[in-house]
Amino acid sequence: MLGVLSALPIVYIGNACCCLWIITGGVVAAYVLQQETTTPITPSDGALVGLLAGLTGAVVHLVLSIPIDIVMAPLERSIAGRLLGAAGSMPSEMRDMIEQAVRRSEEGGIGILLVRRVGVFVAMLFIGALFSTLGGLLGALVFKKETPPGVIDVPPPPAG
Repeated sequence: MLGVLSALPIVYIGNACCCLWIITGGVVAAYVLQQETTTPITPSDGALVGLLAGLTGAVVHLVLSIPIDIVMAPLERSIAGRLLGAAGSMPSEMRDMIEQAVRRSEEGGIGILLVRRVGVFVAMLFIGALFSTLGGLLGALVFKKETPPGVIDVPPPPAG
């Protein structure tokens, strides 16, 4: 979930709000884990499943964002060109900045795209791991099942 939402154009802006999709991915992972078990999950279980969700999300984000960027590049150049054409009253510094961005995107091609995506992937590994772990911890605390009253939690006898 977090990898898909973080890779989609416009939707990825949710991560600008305190890593919303990354934290939500950890919370959802803890929720699913709690629904699959009959006993309450511990905060460390939630943190672990959140960490795994963050690492998986980084890989999914990388795999999805490359083709999306390739498809969206011509549209982005077209929008920048239209913006430059309609920039009669725009300050010259702003116009120069947009022109440089358009030139860089046209010159770099796929190579620059891949280098940029690998950089984002490394950042997502670290940031995603941290914030989704916090989300998993939060999810474990929020969705923890309560032990029914009168039930004694007896550990199983040692095997051997």
